[in-house]
Amino acid sequence: MSNRQILQAMSGLMAGMFVAILAGTVVANALPTIIADLGASQSSYTWVVTSELLAMTATVPLWGKLSDLFDKKLLLQLSLGMFVAGSLLAGFSNGVELLIFSRVVQGIGAGGLTALAQVVMAAIIPPRRLGKYAGIFGAVFAVGTVAGPLVGGVLVDTSWLGWRWCFFIGVPFALLAIVLLQRTLRLPVIRREARIDFLGAFLIVAGVCALLIWVTLAGNEFDWASWQTAALTGTGVLLLAAAVFVEARTAEPVIPLHIFRNRTVTLTTVASLLVGVAMFGGTVFLSQYFQVSLGKSPTVAGLMSLPMILGLLVSSTVAGQVISRTGVWKRYLVAGASIMTVGLGLLSTIDADTSFALLSLYMAVLGIGVGMLMQNLVLAAQNDVPASELGAATSVLSFFRSMGGTIGTSVLGAILAGRVATEMTKGMEAAGIPASPGTSGDGESSVPDMSTLPEPVRAVVEHAYGVATADLFLVATPCALLALITVVFLKEKPLRTTSGIERLAEESGPAADTDKAAVGG
Repeated sequence: MSNRQILQAMSGLMAGMFVAILAGTVVANALPTIIADLGASQSSYTWVVTSELLAMTATVPLWGKLSDLFDKKLLLQLSLGMFVAGSLLAGFSNGVELLIFSRVVQGIGAGGLTALAQVVMAAIIPPRRLGKYAGIFGAVFAVGTVAGPLVGGVLVDTSWLGWRWCFFIGVPFALLAIVLLQRTLRLPVIRREARIDFLGAFLIVAGVCALLIWVTLAGNEFDWASWQTAALTGTGVLLLAAAVFVEARTAEPVIPLHIFRNRTVTLTTVASLLVGVAMFGGTVFLSQYFQVSLGKSPTVAGLMSLPMILGLLVSSTVAGQVISRTGVWKRYLVAGASIMTVGLGLLSTIDADTSFALLSLYMAVLGIGVGMLMQNLVLAAQNDVPASELGAATSVLSFFRSMGGTIGTSVLGAILAGRVATEMTKGMEAAGIPASPGTSGDGESSVPDMSTLPEPVRAVVEHAYGVATADLFLVATPCALLALITVVFLKEKPLRTTSGIERLAEESGPAADTDKAAVGG
């Protein structure tokens, strides 16, 4: 395919990915307002983020396996349709329970987009050329991440629109993506007679959900050492053990266990998990820090994240172009992991008095590291697996990265709530202020509405959230360091010069020609 044909085929993919990113980022600056408007708690704040991540994480392997068996374009359009349904439900939510359910529906759709977009790219673009297109996707990621919080902040600050439009705004983009995919994406469909491993899929989803619900609720709804912990962890481990048993014996497993014999896949999977914990877990609470600790409006909070996103945009694009030109990729993974570790370490020094200039520098460093590392982990894995397993390998990396993000968000959310409670209690006692409802900082108290607090209490709350947010980055830093150690052990292999479709035809042999269906339109 020529560059023009590839870009045309990618137009729908990029619109779809933009929608998925927008779903996660547009609510970032709106969440404090949404939670306050619905009268919900700090744990609900975490759940609104976690529920989408959890649903996306749990369903990514199934979407990836389906892509190895069925029409990838149709699956992409189905996932976009689920996203539209979830967005409409979220926009019309009148309580936090319905909002969380709608985020689950959005998450299932986003899981399809996350897995399938990269699978389709690998199918039509050779690894040697994939770097620069991955850089374009990095740019879309950056634009969506910038536009999301900014648009969300503007919508919240505009009285005649409000936070509900944070969900409605993604619907036209999703519909546009469905149309573009229908018009521009042409993929040969190879008919494979295979049964979907529904039992394995159920066991994986149920096991992962049990463990993720545990890390979300533990330390908040119940103690870490409690019967609820024993029940959820025991159930999760048993279900996943049963999943391994089933996956090892079925002809078409959702996650083929033998791919972990591949050193590149195993190491990139571990690194993706750690990147998820470090990046998502650390940055998801930045918007809350900007608004609560620094006292900024949602719109300003959106603008304050620009340095991190610009760093990601530049490094992702430049590294992708250089990798495509030279065919050398490992040094950029090592450099990216090193810079990400430094960035998280710097952010662990912030407090309520940190200047915006320093914050900008620290966030830019983090963005540069993430941009060099995240997308190129997928490239390394896709380059080193058979074409028939591109979907499974890609979805495994997305699965573990999302799982890392969910675990990081949940655990660090619990740490944030606990540290806020401690710091606010100390601050109130030191100032001689009696604790009042909504300012105790525990998991069940409301996120404080800063505009209604008296000045002495406001100062205590600002300090508490500043200290607690710095702690999150301190906890995330060792995870980034472990990711660096992991990528150092990757073995660099030359990037292939044939696309996934071409490789699949080669692997299938002459018999594959008789099995190919007509090119879909």
